[in-house]
Amino acid sequence: MRNRRAALAAVASAASLALTLTACGQSGEGGSEEDKNGAGGATIGVAMPTKSSERWIADGANVVKELKSKGYRTKLVYGEDDPDQQVSQIENMITQGVDALIVAAIDNKSLGNVLQQAKDADIPVISYDRLILGTENVDYYASFDNEKVGELQGTYIVDKLGLGDGKKGPFSIELFAGSNDDNNTKYFFQGAMNVLKPYIDKGELVVRSKQTALNQVTTLRWDGGTAQKRMDDLLTSSYRSARVDAVLSPYDGISIGILSALKSDGYGSKAKPMPVVTGQDAEVASVKSIILGEQTQTVYKDLRQLAKVASNMVDAVLNDKKPEVNDTKSYDNGSKVVPAFLLQPVSVDKNNYKQVLVDGGYYTENDLK
Repeated sequence: MRNRRAALAAVASAASLALTLTACGQSGEGGSEEDKNGAGGATIGVAMPTKSSERWIADGANVVKELKSKGYRTKLVYGEDDPDQQVSQIENMITQGVDALIVAAIDNKSLGNVLQQAKDADIPVISYDRLILGTENVDYYASFDNEKVGELQGTYIVDKLGLGDGKKGPFSIELFAGSNDDNNTKYFFQGAMNVLKPYIDKGELVVRSKQTALNQVTTLRWDGGTAQKRMDDLLTSSYRSARVDAVLSPYDGISIGILSALKSDGYGSKAKPMPVVTGQDAEVASVKSIILGEQTQTVYKDLRQLAKVASNMVDAVLNDKKPEVNDTKSYDNGSKVVPAFLLQPVSVDKNNYKQVLVDGGYYTENDLK
């Protein structure tokens, strides 16, 4: 990597002297900041899944901000939940000569061929939040403790229903999981079921639909509309004479869809109060819903810190250093164990959202009005 970096630095210096240095990519800037920070004019390709989710828009902006603060140029693209489009975008960035890639995969098994192209071009790859599977050409993984996310959701349900304090129920629960092409889905679900399954086995939690296997409860592309339709179907088929007490939802966008179905079925009144509904990502709409007493909980993941971890990994690799990691055993992508840095998630509800989200500077009070 050193030879390539030296060549890039020479090109950047010559271009600067000629006053013709131009930005490469959607959010590139050139000049003294790059020279000062030693980035040598390098451009980082950033591939995000979709603009339809608030969190991925934030991720893209945060990653670009962190990279620019280190003097890098960036090329930010969104695949709009189309795996083929994402592959094409990454191919284009490789052709354009990016120096590293940060990729949040849409389909975690679809990138093997294009990442081989990256390897052949000596372009390091950081897998961002969603582990890319089936290829050796992933250098590092930046994410959160994904099993812990599920554990927080499951524990919240148990505590909110009083099962942890000795209540026996039985309480009715329905289970939702994320997209089946996202490797994180199994970790979220596994973490939640580690907590919930003992109560299901004892009959203290009852899944009236009997849909308890991961392949029965996934939600393609994490789509709220798909979740709403499934919840509608569950209420019609399994809850005509019973009430649902809790819904395990892995993500805020899915939670909003579930809540829409529940409201349409009359939930949210004194006679039919809302069940416990979990979530993830602390998106604005869901935090507002929590404040209003609809969604019950979400799992906060500080995307600013995740962006910092990923950009630090890129910076280390491009400067022939080893990035900081804290997990070298857990994330086997089928071809290799990918060294990872995992951040810790935080459970948020109506009681602590101000302390965690507002006092922590993630949102302002106005954002949540």
